[in-house]
Amino acid sequence: MKYILISLGIISFVIAVFGFNPWTASNKSSKVLSDTYTSLETGTERKANGIYEVRALTRMPNVSAEMVRWWFADYLQTTEQYKRWHPNAHVWMDWENKVPGEVIGASHLVHEYLGTTLHKLRIQFVDPKEILDDYEPRNDRFVICARAGLLEKPLNATHMCHVVQNTEYGAQMRSAFWMGYVEKRDGNDTVTSIESVLGNTALARMFLISKQDSIDLMTHAIEEMNVLANFLPDLYQQEVLSKQVLHSH
Repeated sequence: MKYILISLGIISFVIAVFGFNPWTASNKSSKVLSDTYTSLETGTERKANGIYEVRALTRMPNVSAEMVRWWFADYLQTTEQYKRWHPNAHVWMDWENKVPGEVIGASHLVHEYLGTTLHKLRIQFVDPKEILDDYEPRNDRFVICARAGLLEKPLNATHMCHVVQNTEYGAQMRSAFWMGYVEKRDGNDTVTSIESVLGNTALARMFLISKQDSIDLMTHAIEEMNVLANFLPDLYQQEVLSKQVLHSH
């Protein structure tokens, strides 16, 4: 009985510190790539491993998945354009490793406010399969995923995806963030480190990520994607469709 109690005590301690499956990245795809609504579409939720899942659903009338792909891969290049996306929160931007017409492999370098705090971030866009195990490309949707972290230190802290699905009225965007995946990076590669070992414990996540942090991120996503939905159809018409008509003549 003594050994059983000791074993239970050790197990309880390990769960208290590390949570359940502290490093797992599973169960993202079934929710984020679902063709039907899920239990969490807009809101925040603390997981058993300490991760905060943050979700925001944006309905985008007259927008298409292709328009959003074009915005990220082709159009967005200057701080002025970035500020238009969220005039109150976006401050500065640049790109690293950006190839025209592509976004995977590029890193978006930004200064932006989340809540009242200015964050300097590096958002490294990756193949969606790195974040969503069962991702498959489809003509009726655009999926963009990233590892986001600090701009001035080689440390990532969040996984994120935007899934834009065409609908009968335009499109809808399902934005998802998983706050608390701590990764030391070397360039675009993630490397083993003491920061990732300690940072990915449930206990560390409980201290480092607050409910307010998750709400600030959700609010920012709701605001910026609604702003984008308002001006993107006209912008795409001016920059792409009008030029296609001119070239055809």
